Amino acid sequence: MGASIPPDGCNQLICMTCRSRSQSDWCVLNDDEIALIDKVKLVRTCRKGDLLYAQGDTCHSIFCVVSGMVALRKSDADGNSILLRLVHAGQTLGYRDMFADKMYTNSAEVLRPSAVCQIPEAAVRKLLEHNPKLGFQFLNHCAADQESTEESLLHQITLPVRSRLIHLLLTLKDRYGDRADDGSLVVSLPMTRQDIAALLGTRPETIARTINDLVSDELMNFAGRIVSIPNLDVLLDEIESPGL
Repeated sequence: MGASIPPDGCNQLICMTCRSRSQSDWCVLNDDEIALIDKVKLVRTCRKGDLLYAQGDTCHSIFCVVSGMVALRKSDADGNSILLRLVHAGQTLGYRDMFADKMYTNSAEVLRPSAVCQIPEAAVRKLLEHNPKLGFQFLNHCAADQESTEESLLHQITLPVRSRLIHLLLTLKDRYGDRADDGSLVVSLPMTRQDIAALLGTRPETIARTINDLVSDELMNFAGRIVSIPNLDVLLDEIESPGL
């Protein structure tokens, strides 16, 4: 589990001044409701590899990611695990299991050093009773997640792995991309190739072959987790081509 910051540091993350608040489900709360969260939340600083919760744990809290990144993973009875979704700053996780009165149906693993606010279930339910807008925020979030899941499934069925990989890289570029001095786009991948394969519904060796093909075609270069894309327009033209 991620380590909690010491008591004298707990007020370093105040919801009222949180940079992620405007992007989060909690943006609809008034000052008194925000003060309630500040009073009951536990602020946790987590290292890469820490778990916020494990699949099968009793759901007693939900979590708001202040900074960093968290991966949601699901395992089967044999211990095989897949990466379901990435959770970024300003996003909330765990609320669907809370609404269903279930145990956590997946595990939340920290992929990058993160600050996370853990909010007790009792406080969340109290806020929902007094501010229905918060419930609509969670509902909209659920709908967006469902749409994303359906789109990913459609891509797995209709697109070759090469196109799926390009789509993923283009999605990641907004958060993890930057322009180099030569004008190329550089993306720092936040996950391993094994996780990429899990997200795209294929095998790691298939991802490796696809990466080699893209490098051979001079569409991009890979150095560990750093991807350099010399010409973004050429990449966009490829995935928009009816031949894919």
